[in-house]
Amino acid sequence: MNDPVNSSNYTNTGIPTSNLGMVLQRGGEELILEKALDRFSVRLVNDISLQALSQVSWGTWQRSIPQARLEIFTVAPNQLETAMSQARADQNVAFASHIYKLKDNPGTFVYLSDRITIQFATDVDQARINALSNAFNLIQEKPVLGLPNTFVFRVSKQATENPIKITNQIQGLKEVLATEPNILVRQETHYKPRDPLYPQQWYLNHNGGNQLAVGSHISIEKAWDITRGVRSVVLAVVDDSFDLNHPDFQGSGKIVASRDLKENDFLPLPDEQETSHGTACAGIAVAEENGKGIVGVAPGCALMPIRTTGFLDDESIEDIFNWAIDKGASVISCSWGASAVYFPLSLRQKAVITRAATKGRNGKGCVILFAAGNANRPIDGTIFERNWPKNLLSGNTDWLSGFAVHTDVIAVAASTSLSKKSAYSNWGNNIAVCAPSNNAPPGMWFQDSGYMETQPAIATSLSGLGMLTTDQLGAAGYDPGDFTRNFGGTSGATPVVAGVAALMLSVNPDLTAQQVRRILQETADKILDTNPDPQLGLREGTYDSNGHSQWFGYGKVNAAKAVQTAQQMRTGASTATKQIKGRNDSPIGIPDNNQQGIKSAIAISEDSPIQDIQVTVNITHDFLGDLEIYLIAPNNQQVLLQNRTLGRRTNLQTTYTVRSHPALKQLLSSSAKGRWQLWLVDYALQDVGQLNSWELNFSI
Repeated sequence: MNDPVNSSNYTNTGIPTSNLGMVLQRGGEELILEKALDRFSVRLVNDISLQALSQVSWGTWQRSIPQARLEIFTVAPNQLETAMSQARADQNVAFASHIYKLKDNPGTFVYLSDRITIQFATDVDQARINALSNAFNLIQEKPVLGLPNTFVFRVSKQATENPIKITNQIQGLKEVLATEPNILVRQETHYKPRDPLYPQQWYLNHNGGNQLAVGSHISIEKAWDITRGVRSVVLAVVDDSFDLNHPDFQGSGKIVASRDLKENDFLPLPDEQETSHGTACAGIAVAEENGKGIVGVAPGCALMPIRTTGFLDDESIEDIFNWAIDKGASVISCSWGASAVYFPLSLRQKAVITRAATKGRNGKGCVILFAAGNANRPIDGTIFERNWPKNLLSGNTDWLSGFAVHTDVIAVAASTSLSKKSAYSNWGNNIAVCAPSNNAPPGMWFQDSGYMETQPAIATSLSGLGMLTTDQLGAAGYDPGDFTRNFGGTSGATPVVAGVAALMLSVNPDLTAQQVRRILQETADKILDTNPDPQLGLREGTYDSNGHSQWFGYGKVNAAKAVQTAQQMRTGASTATKQIKGRNDSPIGIPDNNQQGIKSAIAISEDSPIQDIQVTVNITHDFLGDLEIYLIAPNNQQVLLQNRTLGRRTNLQTTYTVRSHPALKQLLSSSAKGRWQLWLVDYALQDVGQLNSWELNFSI
């Protein structure tokens, strides 16, 4: 095929060919780059564990840049080129790139992404743009709003030059006004509390380390850039007791409407011999930012400590939730359940939880969370039990946690600091999300026998860090001193999610309880665990066609994404008055390893501005991780709906929304009229599949 772009124009840049890779086009200026001699970046074909990253032979892993899917490695300066060659030879490395520094700007590292921006002259049409992008192996992705005839392109795997060299070559073309590579420069550090123990709270935020997998935290610092919580949002922690004298619970307006249902007073303090589980849970959720100790997920929110009677009779449960409703709780965190294998709720218990979830918070509903439990058992299901001491349980045994399966409850499971299932974490269809916690053998407490590990015993060692949180002051509690470092269980995961919910309500108090739940689920990180469960041998660490995992629910809670989405819903309230739909039910095969892919169209005749958009797809494929999925608007604007992160899944039945995929926001306010296309591209050999159907839903 003849190249439609005159190659003689490529060098018309004023930059010597030898320097094309060392000049950065940026804001109309040319910045001089220098190669960093002791580090380089790698983009992997498939994600691998931190342990595997730390064991590669071609460098020392330092950190990840998740948004660009880059892993940063350091080497001895005299080994840089050799190490990069070794990395490029690795079958799991898509590419390895130099890292640069800006000349005369010490300490500023420049990382290359695979995106570039090109502003064309106003008379350059789409045919010419297509010709140029094909010549340089670029894929047009989306327009840049506010700049005419300006687009973002992705540098495809077929490109032979890095983005800096490509932009410097393109800059010399007469059709191009300006072009820039999309580089990554480290932002000023996100907000960090001054509390001295905060760096040890890995579950909130971390930059890697021993037994710390990339992204195993909840990304709290980006959420704190938006809010650290407000006192008007009250988080009720329901538990055994609370050391309210702890410095991390002090502050004006911090404690509101405390209640002791056990002693029938208003001081829910621990007994002399009590370890105070509630003190630890409350610290995780709302410990005050005061320059001392730790900091909670939502340090600016108020704490409503409610001490239980220790029993789960109807009146005790009604007293808990009625108090929370009447005293204005926004979020209710419950890290407990019944000391029973099978425990359905009574009518009254179901009713009062429903009342809190629908009538609380002036009719918007209290957000109610329950820990899934720590026995490594289904919250609703049957297990063949064996090997229990004294034959306590044997044969097919039904398990049920009535609180966790209540339809108005967010059931929280636990993941480890290595982004794997915590060995003890209960599981099932009703798990909503998971959150980071510790790792330990599964067990539960029986009234007659006391605490015992569930069976069969786990023979392997269990990896993962414990949670640092508040403890009773002094020698009492879990550990000597004022803090404990080994807290965990789904008890520890639940107040993490409760704190995130409190932050969401801090930026958007108009959210209903159901909206909070939906946002938590839609913004969760899809962590994977393909290993068999070390106790039962089950493999439930992947996701079904609805995006749900038996072990992780809809994924690990992501505070940053959840709070950002909650804020966007407040500022972007829809004024839509009409719903229109389009559907294409014609199956079409997806060609294997073909970058042209296939396109399926839906025609919309309504000429009105879009207020909201949803895209529903039904796809079967032998390996969905091969696919990228785009929505193409009538004006040829492309939105990436799904990148290659679906792994070994074979069925995809899901809906992409503005909340779950904010890139769709760029289509809002444009006209719905025209020919919409779904574009599917298979990037790897061997596995095939088909698009069964897809549907567009517009609010206009």
